[in-house]
Amino acid sequence: MDGIVLLKEDHKAVEKLFKRFEKAGEDAHAEKRKIADQVIGELTTHTWIEEKIFYPAAREAAPDTKDHVLESIEEHHVVLWMLSELKDLDATDERFDAKMTVLMENVRHHVEEEEKEWFPEVRKAMGRNRLTELGEQMETAKKKAPSEPLAVPSAKH
Repeated sequence: MDGIVLLKEDHKAVEKLFKRFEKAGEDAHAEKRKIADQVIGELTTHTWIEEKIFYPAAREAAPDTKDHVLESIEEHHVVLWMLSELKDLDATDERFDAKMTVLMENVRHHVEEEEKEWFPEVRKAMGRNRLTELGEQMETAKKKAPSEPLAVPSAKH
């Protein structure tokens, strides 16, 4: 699978979880906890493979996108810390829904920028063979990704 397609598939999977969270009732604490845990897992893995494999390759292939990569890493930093807080927050806590809402806003902004502004440039710079190679590397790396959000490199900066 092409690396950009793989990342977009991850984006779609997370968006589906966000929509499920938004549709869950106000008092559906157990369901919201379960969805939040899935989001934490998905986003931790996704940020890991982006930072370890995709971003370095994109910077190399499309050096003009360096600023976008740096901004994305900072956005990851914020999201990863929110994920680590959500991981330990009881779903009945009055801040749980608010924290999840802010997380969703941040992630949606990040996804929109990547998909509309950055991915087309990277696709043009890399070409199909390189993107397919990256997709395979990222698929393999997903199995080795940490489950702890703060283990992703950008969380430490």
